[in-house]
Amino acid sequence: EDQRRTHATAWIPTTDIFARGDDLVIRCELPGVSRDDIDISLSDGVLTISGERRSGLNEQELTYYTRERYFGHFRRSISLPEGVEGSKVSADFEDGLLEISIEGGANLPEPQRIRIRSRPG
Repeated sequence: EDQRRTHATAWIPTTDIFARGDDLVIRCELPGVSRDDIDISLSDGVLTISGERRSGLNEQELTYYTRERYFGHFRRSISLPEGVEGSKVSADFEDGLLEISIEGGANLPEPQRIRIRSRPG
C-alpha cells in the first residue's frame, strides 16, 4: 500500500459525550496509546485532547500489504458549557479508554429560542 496519510485521513479518536447525573462525561477511545503520550488542556471553554499513538515498528523494514490501523499525532477539541473551571475537570485512563468528567457540567441552561421572521413578500 502506497497511500500516505493526510489531514483528511488522519486518526481521530472516537468519542462519546453524555451526562451522568449532574456531570458531563467525555469518553475517548485511545487503544495502543500510552498514558504518557496523552495531553489534556482547557483554554477559553475548549477542552483539547491530543497526543500520539506510536507503532513501535521500524517502518523502513516493513512492506505493508494492508494497513488499516492509524498511528501518529491526534487532536480532538470539544467546546464546553460556559463557566467550566479546570478545578471541576478530572480524567482517568484505563485499558485504552480515557474518561474525562466535568463536575456539574450537565446542568446546562435551556437554549434560547430564536424566532424566524417572515419577510414581507
